[in-house]
Amino acid sequence: MMNKLLCATAAVLILGACSNEKSSAPQSDDLAAKAVRIAQEHIIVDTHIDVPYRLESEPDDISVATEGGDFDYPRAVEGGLNAPFMSIYTPASLEAEGQSKVVADKLIDMVEGFVAQSPEKFAIAMSTSDVRKQFADGIMSLPMGMENGSPVEGNIDNLQYFFDRGIRYITLTHSLSNHISDSSYDENRQWNGLSDFGVEVVAEMNRLGIMVDISHVSDEAFWQVMEHSNAPVIASHSSARHFTSGFERNMSDDMIKALADNGGVIQINFGSTFVTQAARDYSDARSAAGKIYAAENPGFSEDDLWTKYPAIYAEQHGPFPFAGLDDVLDHIDHVVKLTGIDYVGIGSDYDGVGDSLPTGLKDVSTFPNLIEGLLKRGYSEADIVKILGENLLRVWQEVEDYAATTSSST
Repeated sequence: MMNKLLCATAAVLILGACSNEKSSAPQSDDLAAKAVRIAQEHIIVDTHIDVPYRLESEPDDISVATEGGDFDYPRAVEGGLNAPFMSIYTPASLEAEGQSKVVADKLIDMVEGFVAQSPEKFAIAMSTSDVRKQFADGIMSLPMGMENGSPVEGNIDNLQYFFDRGIRYITLTHSLSNHISDSSYDENRQWNGLSDFGVEVVAEMNRLGIMVDISHVSDEAFWQVMEHSNAPVIASHSSARHFTSGFERNMSDDMIKALADNGGVIQINFGSTFVTQAARDYSDARSAAGKIYAAENPGFSEDDLWTKYPAIYAEQHGPFPFAGLDDVLDHIDHVVKLTGIDYVGIGSDYDGVGDSLPTGLKDVSTFPNLIEGLLKRGYSEADIVKILGENLLRVWQEVEDYAATTSSST
């Protein structure tokens, strides 16, 4: 009798899985089908997918199924992804070499090549109206965001140049302090936030209609962006520091609330090291050990530390502790509890976080898993649609609207 009672109780909690009795709760099969429908019927915007830089070193045809990477057209269609922002990423080291703009242009050329090769599948999106029209036409939008402001190269006119090329957000810095902003990853805080030129950059991005992205910047730079931006700001691929104590790359609760007060949105990064403390600690220890290993093994390159050393480390210290779908959902819940439903979205970092993606969210085909998880947690379809893309499109539209009040059209 006790076992039957326990099973019946569990049935209510896990959607009737343990009992033969009928339950008013939706069955998991129903939720899975509903999740697929939502994914296919509504716009999904992911603000950070590192396809271009991945293909820079390993060319492939993403218009068809590929063996490598986290993104290709068939998997994106399966997952319901409609507007993946192509990340125009330039490594921090290129600034000192004077090669940032050259590389950025090359990657933009690559994205334009995707469209030229498969115009029936892809189209560049320059505006929110482009995204909506292309969605209605069954075409996948490819808006572009620039990860690292180094290609601006100290010339304010280059912002207009990159706007004209299709860049619609700029992450002000990356792994090292640059001429615009200090980085959360760099102990060198040469500007104590933004440089004087960085303040000009924020104003000009507002004027043109380019979203300011504070992922990667130092805390001081974040607060200065909040002070100087007249338009809503985004975090294109960041998560909540609440779950990763001391990890400055993620956002503190006060920062998340300030971003919401600004009208902006935090786009949750799926990488396990952004999501759980266990993965963060493992990654930090592996990085420290990798530097020692490289010093003791001449010829072991920076790329080797990324591609080869993880397996070496795992042999001695055990496997990487992957996060799970529920861990990602916890970050979304946390932001919603702090700010409300209107200030959180998706910035997966697919093709940018290596093999650290959580179970259940391994590539762009898995967005229905995320949606099903949100349904199980009681989110309405209207709220889920906001998380999937409408929150980001609202911010983008407000940035466009602000720019329309300036001289950006002249």
